[in-house]
Amino acid sequence: MTNNLKLKHKLIISYLVVVMIPVLLVGGGVVSYFRAQAMERAIAQTTNNVQKIKTQLSNIMRMPNDVSNTLLMDKSLEKVASTHYPSVLELTKAYLSFDSFHRYINMYREIAEIRFYYRNPTLINNLELVPVDAKIESTNWYREAMESRRAIWQYIDDEEEIPIRKLSLVRQVNFPETHTSGVLIVSLDQEELNRMLRQEPFETLIADERGYIVAAKNPALVGSTLNDLDYGVNLNEQGKGAHKLDIHGESSYMIVDQLMPEAGTSILKIVSIFDTASIMEDANKVSFIGLLIIFLVLIIALFFVYIVSFLTTNRLLQLSRQFNRLALGNMNVVSRIDGNDEIGQLSRQFNYMVDSIRQLMDQIVEKTEQNNTLELAQREIKLKMMASQINPHFLFNALESIRMNAHMKGDKEIANVVRLLGKLMRKNLEVGREQTPLKEEIEMVRSYLEIQKFRYEDRLSFEVKVDPAASHMMIPPLVIQPLVENAVVHGVEGKIEGVHVQLTVELCGPAMRVTVQDDGLGMTPERLAEVIQSTVNPEESEQKRIGLRNVHQRLVLSFGEEHGLVIASEYGQGTRISFTVPILNGAV
Repeated sequence: MTNNLKLKHKLIISYLVVVMIPVLLVGGGVVSYFRAQAMERAIAQTTNNVQKIKTQLSNIMRMPNDVSNTLLMDKSLEKVASTHYPSVLELTKAYLSFDSFHRYINMYREIAEIRFYYRNPTLINNLELVPVDAKIESTNWYREAMESRRAIWQYIDDEEEIPIRKLSLVRQVNFPETHTSGVLIVSLDQEELNRMLRQEPFETLIADERGYIVAAKNPALVGSTLNDLDYGVNLNEQGKGAHKLDIHGESSYMIVDQLMPEAGTSILKIVSIFDTASIMEDANKVSFIGLLIIFLVLIIALFFVYIVSFLTTNRLLQLSRQFNRLALGNMNVVSRIDGNDEIGQLSRQFNYMVDSIRQLMDQIVEKTEQNNTLELAQREIKLKMMASQINPHFLFNALESIRMNAHMKGDKEIANVVRLLGKLMRKNLEVGREQTPLKEEIEMVRSYLEIQKFRYEDRLSFEVKVDPAASHMMIPPLVIQPLVENAVVHGVEGKIEGVHVQLTVELCGPAMRVTVQDDGLGMTPERLAEVIQSTVNPEESEQKRIGLRNVHQRLVLSFGEEHGLVIASEYGQGTRISFTVPILNGAV
């Protein structure tokens, strides 16, 4: 399916699928992750703040507890509270001499006031020592204190002449000597509690066990109950931990913790509430800016991808047009696409390819001409040999009659020479074959050398060395005999004492090497250069038949330039002619 799309569309679709969509998905995931992280940090921060408030509140409440423990053993309090005064004057003197409450209030700023409630009708309420009447006895805090030995922490909201309306420690105080008891109230300073919560970033409040708000970031909430808050949930039923809820249609979180005061039975609840919109506002702003930047970068990148794809396809179309011109047969086409990228390299390779095709075609034309030349040379050999094929049966019969006559007369040497001559002529008549076994070629050479040996007698000696592994190799016909003939004729004619001719055939790696060497007169450098030039001369004189040039040209046309004749000669020393036939080119 993608192969039918244009490259430009492939690049754009690949960019959308591989880059744009994954980046947007990852960006959305990162934004969601950061939003979740922001919410978790807000919850963790609020939880830490609540824990800090819990610690601070515990420290503040420790002071009233220590003061109450001290007053439990205070004999002066027992004396001033349990004494029956005959007159107001005596009572006033006792009140003036008792300063324990004032001393503790002045000593600890966390303590707002201290009151002691006792059954003594001779006492007068001076907001420190308060006589107990039926109204006080009916209060919850008084009954709970008289029924428990432990301290009770709660918000005092009774209708007294001067009400306390503060978080207070309430506990029973026993006088062992009189076997009586009273109720001690140590109230915390409201400003200290509110100051502790004022620095909190979210709405935070502290409530006692009955649900009264004893401290809040918003001081106006102090004295109301949790049920009075319009949060849509019952805060009294919320346990410790983080709770997600909707307040007035807005998503919010509520962090709840509890504090059990030291040596007390009451539980105080610390509540901190924040809406997620305020937490997510900055995160949403950063997320929006981040996504906007990502989107703009992707759009700009898409634009550049489009430009790059347009330029790339345009260059490829130019190269395609050059290929079309080449396909139509224009071998002079040249691609002029610049650049060092793959398309530029492809353009240069195209030019190299055109040059290679042009050179290959020239080589094919040249090779065709060479093949035609070889074919003409072969035909020439055939024509020249056909001139000697006049009535061959008559010639062979005549030679056979001469041989038999010489043999019957006892001249065996002449009979053998005639036999060799007939054999040599028969081989020459079979020269029309394109390839001949090396073994047959060597037999013809031996026959020729034997005949020449009969002719020149002691002036000619020869030696033939053939590697047995090369006997079945195929070679062009009449490529060795002319070399041997050249060595015999020029060696014997140029040297009175005669010549020794050596023929060597050996395998040398991927080729067979044929060497014809004589110890004749040799050639001068000038004559050697003339002979070598004659082998590569395209024209051949009419007087020559199958000479060195013919052998060299046939070898070059059949096996290549590197397999032509190699001629070496030194005047007065002899001549050496060699050539090679490749084994891997089908010569075997």
